[in-house]
Amino acid sequence: MAEQFQQRYQQQNQPQAHQMVKAATAVTAGGSLLVLSGLTLAGTVIALALATPLLVIFSPVLVPAAITVCLLIMGFLTSGGFGVAGISVLSWIYRYVTGKHPPGADQLDQARTKLASKAREMKDRA
Repeated sequence: MAEQFQQRYQQQNQPQAHQMVKAATAVTAGGSLLVLSGLTLAGTVIALALATPLLVIFSPVLVPAAITVCLLIMGFLTSGGFGVAGISVLSWIYRYVTGKHPPGADQLDQARTKLASKAREMKDRA
């Protein structure tokens, strides 16, 4: 308890020069980041102003091309996702068949047992 009080006392009574250095560093870092963000904004506006006429002129070609590229990318990503899912399912089945007890095997065994018991009940009723 006394150590915490002493640390707080030291933090509150830091030399004024140390506090000034902290403030100057913060102002310098903040100011430089503000200048960089302003330059980035100005560059973006200038680039957009220069590129807009070209985009308007070439839009009948660029828009369908962009749509086609997006559809191709989505197709490849979907195909890859289904491939990974298929490989993981085949891996799970292999581990289950070889007896390595993959996650979820207990639930599958319970479901199989319930199905078998219900099938026997239905067979007995018929």
